[in-house]
Amino acid sequence: MTRVRASKKEILGWAMFDFANQAYTLLIITVIFGDLFTRVIVADAEDGYRLGNLLWSLSLAASYLLVVLSAPFFGAVMDLSARRKQFLFVSYLATIITTALLYLVAPGYILLGMLLIVLSNYAYSIGESFIASFLPDLGPPADLGKISGFGWALGYVGGLVATGLALLFLGEVSAENFDNVRWVGPFAAAFFLLAAIPTFLWVRERGSPRPLRSRLIWQQGLKRVEGSFAHLERFPDLNTFLISAVFAMSGIYIIIAFTFIYGAQVIEWDERLRVLTFITVQLTATAGAVLFGWLQDRMGSRLTYQFTLLFWIGAILLIWQTPALTNWLNAHGHELERQDVFLWVAVAAGLCLGATQSASRAIVGQLTPLARAAEFFGFWGLSHKLAAIIGLVGVGLMQAWVGLQNAILLCAFFFALAFLVSLRVNMPRGEAVAEAYTEE
Repeated sequence: MTRVRASKKEILGWAMFDFANQAYTLLIITVIFGDLFTRVIVADAEDGYRLGNLLWSLSLAASYLLVVLSAPFFGAVMDLSARRKQFLFVSYLATIITTALLYLVAPGYILLGMLLIVLSNYAYSIGESFIASFLPDLGPPADLGKISGFGWALGYVGGLVATGLALLFLGEVSAENFDNVRWVGPFAAAFFLLAAIPTFLWVRERGSPRPLRSRLIWQQGLKRVEGSFAHLERFPDLNTFLISAVFAMSGIYIIIAFTFIYGAQVIEWDERLRVLTFITVQLTATAGAVLFGWLQDRMGSRLTYQFTLLFWIGAILLIWQTPALTNWLNAHGHELERQDVFLWVAVAAGLCLGATQSASRAIVGQLTPLARAAEFFGFWGLSHKLAAIIGLVGVGLMQAWVGLQNAILLCAFFFALAFLVSLRVNMPRGEAVAEAYTEE
């Protein structure tokens, strides 16, 4: 089946979901609420925040486990019923409601905080798989790198807008400022609510529902999931890439969940550097998503993906050694604080933050047959969330054992494994298999 490029309006509508949901990723997971949870809600400073960090890791891992268990099933049901927009809308509403309820989490309300993070992050994460399943509909394989990169870039713009406003109006993360900063949940929910409206107005639901009675769709969905793992064997390059994606995203999810926690606990940055780091990383991540999205369609998605993995390994080693690197620079005539050095390393790493994920999404789109787009993107979501469980539980346990600074080395190990596995992916062969596929 020939894939025709969608209209600019529809592509923009699809990308606006990335613009909208970055408010959740950045405000709740990365910049504000994660730091608030570990340092104010749990508040175990005397133990180096190790309990707070561990509970934060376990909460996120639990939400991703729910995605792992449900994403392939929902993907199969959506393919059978042609109701992707309805599933996306339900996940959107669930994310908004549970995120707004984070306002109720006060110091000491640890279990409530963990429960709401599990629920809100599950709804957000399953929605990521739902919106990604529309990507193969938006253009031919040669265009998917640009389209995916545009979505990631617009997402970082949305994150910059949402988080910039939140930092301006909510202030620093501290017990003294808790009455203001607790509004981060309702603020993120309101931003997501409004910014995602174009998605539901402009994105088309393609495909036709199978001739099944509605009461049998769920049974057929379960049956289809049962055969899906065996069915993936017909797509060996997609199967291999999903294994690589598990390792790559294990590292990425650690970075997303712990960058600002690392900055507060290891680098001990001040509010000025926290805000400056966020702004500059968002700008470089936006530029990186656009640049690498352009390069994907010239160098190939696999080569772009592999380059970002090697770049990440170097960046993680520099982040790990930021205190020692600062001492070395100061011994050679400079007058720097570790937060100044960390800023430059984080800015460089930001170039690949969206690029790795964008390339991953584009590769899956290129290796996926249209007839099973929602189902296979359910597996894409599964591989990412399985990665999150591995990465977050791993770093949570490691930081409780050796401290957060040394635990960050786990990221470099995951990126190296992802690179080695990706060497076995043959893109031309995989694309040919996807294009030749016909529904049985």
